[in-house]
Amino acid sequence: MAGRFFHRTQKDTDPSAPLVLHDEKGKGKKSAAVNGATHEPPDFIDERVALHRFLLDKINLSVIDTMEEDEIHDELRPLVRDYAKANNFPLSASELDALISDIGDEMLGLGPLEPLLADDTIADILVVGSGTVYIERGGIVERTNVRFKDEDHLMRIINKIVASVGRRVDESSPLVDARLADGSRVNVAIRPVAVDGPQMSIRKFAKRPYSLERLVEAGALAPAMASLLAAAVEGKVSMVISGGTGSGKTTMLNALSAYIPHEERLVTIEDAAELQLQQPHVVRLETRPPTVDGRHEILQRDLVKNALRMRPDRVIIGEVRGSEAFDMLQAMNTGHEGSMSTVHANSPRDALGRIEQMVGMAGMPMTQNAIRAQMSSAVHMFLQLTRLRDGTRRVTSISEVTGMEGDVIQLQEIMKFNRLGVDEDGKIIGEFRATGIRPKFLEEIETMGLKVDKASFDPSKVL
Repeated sequence: MAGRFFHRTQKDTDPSAPLVLHDEKGKGKKSAAVNGATHEPPDFIDERVALHRFLLDKINLSVIDTMEEDEIHDELRPLVRDYAKANNFPLSASELDALISDIGDEMLGLGPLEPLLADDTIADILVVGSGTVYIERGGIVERTNVRFKDEDHLMRIINKIVASVGRRVDESSPLVDARLADGSRVNVAIRPVAVDGPQMSIRKFAKRPYSLERLVEAGALAPAMASLLAAAVEGKVSMVISGGTGSGKTTMLNALSAYIPHEERLVTIEDAAELQLQQPHVVRLETRPPTVDGRHEILQRDLVKNALRMRPDRVIIGEVRGSEAFDMLQAMNTGHEGSMSTVHANSPRDALGRIEQMVGMAGMPMTQNAIRAQMSSAVHMFLQLTRLRDGTRRVTSISEVTGMEGDVIQLQEIMKFNRLGVDEDGKIIGEFRATGIRPKFLEEIETMGLKVDKASFDPSKVL
């Protein structure tokens, strides 16, 4: 057994190896029993990464998938013990045994990436070939000492990820979007389109979903902004969240969705399911890529059309990218007020232009004025998010659509973020202020019993 697991034969010479207690499924957290007490292992993120690199040089990865979990733990035990002893890990016997068990789980999971996935301070994991892994922490991208054994090892991890959501990645289909079990978004590009070997990016999801309160604490928006948005969502104001890549659009959509009444039926439509809605009545739909022969593809537009036949109270589209924008506007105009979506754009006005272009992609015989009239009656609010130069994310504008004037859609900004300068550490200094304009939908939502403090719209005060 040891001979096929390791490159060179290893024997466990300690007959009194401590017992590792597994849970019912053999997964999840492990602990070791010593004198009837249980102990949780320390995190040791950096040490675990170094231990992974050590084990990669010892393990015969080609047979790891053929072994039982208990066998892997038995074979790992002597190697981990020797490494811990050589590097003076401050571990008790129970903690060492729990570490062995965790490392075994990581071997069965996503290997060298597992310690990074376990670190809640990391927002993105960026794999650049088998020898280089970057992370984003606090808005700053930095290189780590994590690596894979070789390209085959990286491809084994990639195939494990994409197969778990029923997708595939190979030379004929070298690009794929997938997700992890916790909803984290994964994008993969392999040869031949990736010249330097497999490339993978993982946008991690927080184990505890962000709420509006947490976003206010983080400085992403002012409390008055949060109050207005919460009332607008509960009052069924249809809105579009716009922003650049990594600006926090999906996080904001998740946070806002918490204010949708729980008695409503929601249908979500996404390329890769990543929304974490808290309501009990949610139907989740996901697109499907074409099969090997190029058939059976299911697009977002197909799902939006189908969703309207499923009696939803609201339709939530993860991101509008193409001709489904036309069907989204139809949904918002036909009794599905309060629907929400996100779009890539640099400003609310830019978002209007992009949606107009995407509606044109549907190929419907509509004039430009007809498209704009549909847009102005369907979308009531635009929420602009921006990732600033220092890595922080801010709500930079809340704007309301007030209708058409001639052939131009009228937008009025209600609240915004003003940049004032930069401090000694390079952090951007700014303030949230109202423009003095009160939104037109305020009267309508007040008839539903939803109150917004009038002082929130005072332009002389910092929000």
